Amino acid sequence: MSRNALISMMAEWCKPAGRVKGVLLDISGVLYDSGEGGGVPIPGSTEAVKRIKEANLKVRFCTNETQATRETFVAKLQSLGFDIALGEVFAPAPAACQILKERGLRPHLLVHDDLLPEFSQVDQSNPNCVVLGDAAGNFSYKNLNEAFRVLIGLEKPILLSLGRGRYYKETDGMKLDVGVYMKALEYACDIEAEVVGKPAKMFFLSALSDMDLEPDQVIMIGDDIVNDVGGAQQCGMKAVQVRTGKYRPCDEQHRTVKADGYVDNLAQAVRILLEHLH
Repeated sequence: MSRNALISMMAEWCKPAGRVKGVLLDISGVLYDSGEGGGVPIPGSTEAVKRIKEANLKVRFCTNETQATRETFVAKLQSLGFDIALGEVFAPAPAACQILKERGLRPHLLVHDDLLPEFSQVDQSNPNCVVLGDAAGNFSYKNLNEAFRVLIGLEKPILLSLGRGRYYKETDGMKLDVGVYMKALEYACDIEAEVVGKPAKMFFLSALSDMDLEPDQVIMIGDDIVNDVGGAQQCGMKAVQVRTGKYRPCDEQHRTVKADGYVDNLAQAVRILLEHLH
């Protein structure tokens, strides 16, 4: 099979090319692998982001990162060589703060210590809900039990979870994600958490609104078959899964979600997209 024929077969996800005006990118597992020392860029990803912007495509970065404030997170990515601005990043914590204020909720926080500044302007006295993030080492029995006691003591318990991922990849291997602990609290309290972040529909729609684009004008590229691919598809977007980050071969036979395309990495996805656009 010729190279052009192969590219054509692989790129059904970016047709009709003339409609594609923007790209949504996951970060961890797509741009870089987190870990000690700040993590490492995935080969070709810094250049791929640059190429997207040079092609005058709109780009937003949708992440469930909750181990640092958005400002700290963006500064780290910039230090790794990525052309990324604060206003281009959509993360769960700022969205959660807006929900808390709008609904008059006072959270008990079970989050990473480095994320606490995001909630500095939110009333946390006499909690009437729990906010759960990727607390990493703070996911102790003591802390989970304290969150459980807050919830079980409420007449109408409210659990806001900053994502529902099962696991993610760091440079030293896979790590349990917030969704595991969310499920534990759901089971213990017989409740259903409200997810803020991927795969929540409103999270994706807010990014589309910020880009001023329709779902069929935007391609989502992520490494999570459920939260990235499935979440974007439920909003009417086409979604591509990269074979980096948390990707596993069994994702391609997922029982409920099928990506519109699979690529080896972000660099390949961008190369295919731009060749079709041009």
